[in-house]
Amino acid sequence: MPTQTQSEPADAPSAGTDPAASPQHAPGWHPGSWAERSVGQQPEWPDPAALSVSLSELGCRPPLVFAGEARRLTELLGRVCAGEAFVLQAGDCAESFELSTADQIRDRLKVILQMAVVLQYSAGLPIVKVGRIAGQFAKPRSQPTETRDGMTLPIFRGHIVNDIAFEPAARTPDPSRLLQAYNTSAATLNLLRAFTRGGYADLRQVHNWNQEFVASSPAGQRYETLANGIDSALRFMNACGLDTDDSAMRQVELYTSHEALLLGYEEALTRTDSITGDWYDCSAHMLWVGERTRELDGAHVEFLRGVHNPIGAKLGPTATPDEALALCETLNPNRIPGRLTLISRMGAGNIREAFGPILRAVTDAGHSVVWQCDPMHGNTYSTDKGVKTRHFDAILAEIRQYFAEHAEAGTWPGGIHLEITGDAVTECVGGGDELAQHQLGDRYETMCDPRLNGRQSLDLAFLAAELLAAAK
Repeated sequence: MPTQTQSEPADAPSAGTDPAASPQHAPGWHPGSWAERSVGQQPEWPDPAALSVSLSELGCRPPLVFAGEARRLTELLGRVCAGEAFVLQAGDCAESFELSTADQIRDRLKVILQMAVVLQYSAGLPIVKVGRIAGQFAKPRSQPTETRDGMTLPIFRGHIVNDIAFEPAARTPDPSRLLQAYNTSAATLNLLRAFTRGGYADLRQVHNWNQEFVASSPAGQRYETLANGIDSALRFMNACGLDTDDSAMRQVELYTSHEALLLGYEEALTRTDSITGDWYDCSAHMLWVGERTRELDGAHVEFLRGVHNPIGAKLGPTATPDEALALCETLNPNRIPGRLTLISRMGAGNIREAFGPILRAVTDAGHSVVWQCDPMHGNTYSTDKGVKTRHFDAILAEIRQYFAEHAEAGTWPGGIHLEITGDAVTECVGGGDELAQHQLGDRYETMCDPRLNGRQSLDLAFLAAELLAAAK
């Protein structure tokens, strides 16, 4: 995995990258210039002095990732721009401090590896793997407060800010959680490195990725058939005298990402790369700006325009072609392939009218972007009992419509962006097991938005692989 150990320098270059190809410094930008803009989705910290202490401590901590890794991801995403690869970006809706154990991290990784190998084997394309992991601790919210039984408290904004328990002490924003988020991210990154480089990700281990909960499903059985096919292919390669012990067979590159929401935290982990002199946000390899914070003159876009990580921008059904074009000009003025990912989150049924004009406007203007479909956020609804959920059929429908729109426009569909978990949760209805609404209470464990469980994730991977194979 391309994550650094604590002893590695923040500016270590990656193989095959050209430092001279980095973007030039954004005019008028510095890591704190975002504070001069209007900024939303920030908690009301009750103790500014304590916040300052935590941010100062973060500024002295080693970077979580380093610049060479981010440049390598930009390079890989550039291949996606050229239609030579596909992105799978997946992970938790909101990571939890308590649920970042070794077993739970491994199970999330299992599902990502399974989905990636299904896509790669079925479509015959490299899959760029990006996890919503090791930093996805903050969540944007529609309201700043929540009221229950006459009591009003600050809204839960993710474990980096406060706790989900509806109690005054738990809901009070606590700056020490910024340091806990850093520590949990560092531990998660080190464990992921061990898994992805220590033999666990070896293609000869594909059967071991099929955990019991998933294996008992039709998708899991289909996966076992695919794994047998991979075994046969490896035996054939060995018989031909080809080296199946190559590092490409034994290791995978897994990159980290999260929404750049708490800008004080992101600024504190922003470093200058001594190889290129460029600024990188070393909290993750890839950052994105959300639907609620993508104002062109806002603080979040201002921050992201100056860091040289690959970045993304979420576009919901209200986004216009002019807004998308303005984001392209602001976030990727040099039109560097792989620098900018536009992530549509339109909702099933809105693709043609809302996404199609954006796709054509950006393409006609000559912007080089990675297109990605987030079929989760636009398809959220609440049941009669007030339980937030998503229907598997709507998620799949949006992906189908997204691929169809690209086919009509003659453009490359790029990738998918999913909220998933390796646990046997019951949060999204439908899928191969036909999970019903009355079953949502069995294991509804998300802290924010409903996620696909392992079986549903693998179901979706096989269906998406068929679309991808047809798009080649």
